[in-house]
Amino acid sequence: MHPNPVFRSRPPAANIDFARERGFGVVSVNGNIGPLAVHVPFVLSDDGETVLMHLMRSNPLMSVLSQPLPALLTVSGPDGYVSPDWYGVPDQVPTWNYVAVQLRGHLERLPDERLEDVLDTLTERFEAPLASKTPWRAEKMTPDLRSRMMRAIVPVRLVIEEVSGTWKLSQNKPEAVRLAAADAVGGGQGQELDALSALMRHLPEDPPMDVDRSDEQT
Repeated sequence: MHPNPVFRSRPPAANIDFARERGFGVVSVNGNIGPLAVHVPFVLSDDGETVLMHLMRSNPLMSVLSQPLPALLTVSGPDGYVSPDWYGVPDQVPTWNYVAVQLRGHLERLPDERLEDVLDTLTERFEAPLASKTPWRAEKMTPDLRSRMMRAIVPVRLVIEEVSGTWKLSQNKPEAVRLAAADAVGGGQGQELDALSALMRHLPEDPPMDVDRSDEQT
């Protein structure tokens, strides 16, 4: 996460909303052989205090989750390279703009009795936006296959203790310079470049700030 406070002024609620909308991230813990990381879909609670997910029973992370562990859930958004030529002013250097949120807390295994509820919660979250179809439910599976699937996964919860986010969108540049870069970034390198360009054009918030070039150390 970039340390410049210019890029970290969004309130916790905005970062929670971003993570909730994305619904996919990387959970990291310290393991016996070093850091362990798992890519997972997840559902945030309405109060923004807990995250529900499930992991494969065979996942290496489960071997260290015999008790609650400090954990970090990282949720990434649009990102892209910014060429110094795009600013239209001299003395600029290359950088990378991006949006990312980190949810820090304790990861814990839930009782197996919670698994069905966790699965239903996840399924409903991701099926609901698919308005063109009847939502899929686990009852559509044959009992034998469903039973085997349930034995292979484990319900897990992250209890959130700290929320932080970086919205690095060239806010530290004069508006005309930022907009010039926004016009060009969509044709560059990165992910979800149209979304990144739109965020650079219409900043989520625009607090007063001095022009600062410290974003160059990414």
